[in-house]
Amino acid sequence: MTNLEIIKSTYEGKTSEENGKNLAKHVAKNISWTEAKGFPYAGTYNGLESVTENVFQRLGSEWIDYKFAPEDYIANDDKVVAYGTYSGTYKKTNKYFEARVAHIWKLKNGKIVSFEQFVDSKSVNEAIH
Repeated sequence: MTNLEIIKSTYEGKTSEENGKNLAKHVAKNISWTEAKGFPYAGTYNGLESVTENVFQRLGSEWIDYKFAPEDYIANDDKVVAYGTYSGTYKKTNKYFEARVAHIWKLKNGKIVSFEQFVDSKSVNEAIH
């Protein structure tokens, strides 16, 4: 698989479970995962277990239909950028949001070594409060 195909497989599966399995299959053991400053889950997490606990489990339990709809991808050597729109409804407030986002993925030898999120977090935080 090309780096672009690897990253696409983490977004374009039939279910989020399939996307998660594809991510787990291609992630480096010591992945560095950074959620943007100002985002509710901001911080850098190391290793898939930490990412799952601090990001994915919270997205799955605190939101209704939280998703990232990729608009397009840019691939260059060991970097892939995916950009598009987040959307979802926060359970506690029942507020819906949409926000533009870009994800920068870095790969080495077919393994994802880092992820960095850039997002307009204002609308996300407005949905929470």
